[in-house]
Amino acid sequence: MIFTSIEPMLLTMRYEAFDDENYIFEPKWDGWRILIHKQGGRIEAYTRQGNCVTRKFPELEAVRDSIKAESAILDCEGVCIRDGRSVFDDFAYRGRLTQSHKIQRAMSTHPATFVAFDVLYANGDVLTNKALMERKDVLHSIVEPSDQLTSTPFFEGNGIALKAETERRNWEGIVAKRRDSLYEPGVRSADWIKIKNWKQLDTVILGYRTEPQFGLVVGLHFPTMTNKPVAVVEYGMSQDQKKAFLMVAKGIQTEFDSGVQWIEPRLCCRVQYLERTERHQLRTVSFKGFQFNKDPKECRWVS
Repeated sequence: MIFTSIEPMLLTMRYEAFDDENYIFEPKWDGWRILIHKQGGRIEAYTRQGNCVTRKFPELEAVRDSIKAESAILDCEGVCIRDGRSVFDDFAYRGRLTQSHKIQRAMSTHPATFVAFDVLYANGDVLTNKALMERKDVLHSIVEPSDQLTSTPFFEGNGIALKAETERRNWEGIVAKRRDSLYEPGVRSADWIKIKNWKQLDTVILGYRTEPQFGLVVGLHFPTMTNKPVAVVEYGMSQDQKKAFLMVAKGIQTEFDSGVQWIEPRLCCRVQYLERTERHQLRTVSFKGFQFNKDPKECRWVS
């Protein structure tokens, strides 16, 4: 089991927070899912896809010393903390680095922390068939918190208040876990639920498509690219808003390509989204309104 890639247990999604004494609730961290394996002086880190990324994170040497067990497998989120919250782009940047001198420099500019929330194995014992709260006890007994490794806090029964606090802090959301849940590698289980915070962005309207259904193609400005498409917005527009947009769009049309009628980037709209990919594509997106007074140049990606 140890030093072999393991598919982590996966979460289902729910849109509303809830209270339930049968669950614990944790903050949802925004980074990469990392499984950390330790045996004696050896430590390795694997991504959710099973890729070994140990060399990218020299911080793991300190993590090894913070694990007070001869052998262990910890389920973690690898994160970079900036201004009190985990920033996905910062950790993704760390994950892209391959040159050793850049990795060394990034330890100062983008220091990595591994937030442990479960343990699959400790000192020769496989723990996946133990209840979650038993595994939590083991986890807290073997993790000595440091800047490089810490165990995530959790709260019993009260998810609504924690969700509100994560919204106030602009965090990713929360995770609800049934107290008696077993650890099922590779299974997307209803015992573990992610409840993410909706986010809003002002975007540039770059074009629109009409098939298979109407949708606005929206984009943002990035440090290395302007007007990069980030989503097709198919939901949230009323028929009146759609008609008004199409009337204006007729006067600023450019080329038609790949099913999209592109327009001059003069119009802005606000969108709501739930998730984004590493390539900055937005998921679960809806239209929230036109931003007629917004300068399109101000529609920039903010981590």
